[in-house]
Amino acid sequence: MNDLNDLISKAQELREKGLRSGEIADELNISRETATWLLTRSKSSQEPAPKDIYVNWSEIGQNAERLRFVSLALVDMILETGDPDVVIGVALSGLPLATLVADEIGAELAVFVPQKQKGSENGGVKGSFSQNFADIAGKSCAIVDDVITTGSTAIELIESIKEMQATPLSVAVLINKKGIDQVQSVPIRSLVQIAIF
Repeated sequence: MNDLNDLISKAQELREKGLRSGEIADELNISRETATWLLTRSKSSQEPAPKDIYVNWSEIGQNAERLRFVSLALVDMILETGDPDVVIGVALSGLPLATLVADEIGAELAVFVPQKQKGSENGGVKGSFSQNFADIAGKSCAIVDDVITTGSTAIELIESIKEMQATPLSVAVLINKKGIDQVQSVPIRSLVQIAIF
């Protein structure tokens, strides 16, 4: 996507396919606020865009070998904070990375579906762990996701981990758009950290 109109078109195309604004935000690696702005913006609107950065990591995501190389870098950063029993992948885009990371570490794999993926972006239904993957209760955990935009998913997941009497060791991501080093005292390890001045 080369310009704002391309991004608006892509957001509208995703909405026409039935995706909710939280899912569109995840798919485009933008904040939910930006996704809503893109979906409601009229051509004559002068409302300024929210401050955000569009991230396209499809050159990594579409190639299994590149995903493996990137996951090895994430493994290296995760192991600096401890050796987790379980790697938790955040649905949807964090799952391929988390799977490769868990395999490399020799850890179990858990999957977390955040509330924004459930269409409950304004509260209500909480995120949950998939019952088809590892149980995290009482275990040490590393979180793997693709992008931190606002940190809300990381906060939601860390709270859920603590509710299950498990220990969050770190959050590992490709890109940290928020520019934070920790969330609820859990270190964030990112391959790329963006700082806006």
